[in-house]
Amino acid sequence: MMAFVLIALIAGAASALMFASIISGALISLVLFYLAPLPLMVAAIGWGPLCASLGGIAAAIGLGALFGLPYCIAFAVTVALPAWWLGHLVLLSRPVGQAAPDAVAPAEPELEWYPVGRILLWLAGFATLTTMAALLTLGTDADTIIGTLRRGLMRMLRAADPQSSGEAGQFVDALVRIAPAGATIIAMMTLTLNLWLSAKITATSGRLRRPWPDMKTAELPPMTLVALCVALAFCFTGGLLAIAAQIAAAALMMSYALTGFAVLHTLTLALKSRTFWLGSTYAVVVVFGWPVIAMVILGLADAMFGFRERFLRSRQPPPLPTP
Repeated sequence: MMAFVLIALIAGAASALMFASIISGALISLVLFYLAPLPLMVAAIGWGPLCASLGGIAAAIGLGALFGLPYCIAFAVTVALPAWWLGHLVLLSRPVGQAAPDAVAPAEPELEWYPVGRILLWLAGFATLTTMAALLTLGTDADTIIGTLRRGLMRMLRAADPQSSGEAGQFVDALVRIAPAGATIIAMMTLTLNLWLSAKITATSGRLRRPWPDMKTAELPPMTLVALCVALAFCFTGGLLAIAAQIAAAALMMSYALTGFAVLHTLTLALKSRTFWLGSTYAVVVVFGWPVIAMVILGLADAMFGFRERFLRSRQPPPLPTP
C-alpha cells in the first residue's frame, strides 16, 4: 500500500512540476507543459485509475497552495481529469459471451476491451473541454474573447516588429478567427500523444494489462458523423455558441483524421513499398500540417462508404466449393 501511495505522489509531483514549468517562459517549458498528463496517465494505466486520482488530487492541492486557486482548477481540468478518466477507459473491459450453466468456466475468460474509436471520441471531448475552459478565462462572451485574443497577438507582433503596418492587423484578425480551432487541434494531438506514450511505456515495462489493440481497426461510433454535422451547422450562428461549435467541430475532424491514418494503414497492406508511402505521408503531414485535411476526408469517406471493410473482404480467400 505504501508503494502504491508513493507512486501516486511521485506521478502527481512530476505532472505538477511539468505543468508549472510554463511560468519560467523557457521554450523547453512549453514541451513539458504539453507532456504534463504523461506521468499521471502512466500511473493510471500501470497501477490503476485510483493511483492517478490520488496523485492528481495531491498535485492540484499543491499547485493551489503555491500559486493560487486558478492553477489548481486549471491543472485538475486539463491534466488530472483526462489522465484519470482515459486511464480508466483503457483498462475497461467485459467478458465476451455467456457460458452455459453446466459448462466449466475457463481459467481466464475472454475479455472485450473498450474500443479505441470510443477512446478517440473521449479525447475529442476533453480537447473541446480544455480549449473552451481556457477561452472562458479571457471572457464570457464572444466579443470579449476575440478582443482579448486580438490585443494579445498585436502586443506580441509589435514586440517582434515595432514597424508593423495595417496589413499586420488584417493578419492578426484572420489568426484570431482560427485560433480556437487551432488550439483545439493542438490539445487533441497532445492528449493523443500522451495517451499513446503512456500505453507504450506501461507495455514496455510489462504492466499493461490490456493487449495492444490493432490501430488499423479503429473507427468512430456512427453517430459521430451526425454530431459533426450539427457542430458545423452551429458554426454559422455567431456569438459564443459559434466559438464552441468551431472547437467541437475541430476536435471531431481531428478524430476523423486519426481514423483516416488507420484507413491508410489498411489500404496499403498490399503495397510492397508500404513503409515508404506511410513514412512519406507522416513526414508531409508533420512538416506542412495542412495535408492532414486529406486524412480527415479519408476518415469521413471510410465512415460513409466503408472502404476498409470492402478492402479486407476483397483480400479474403474465396469459399471452398461444396462437394
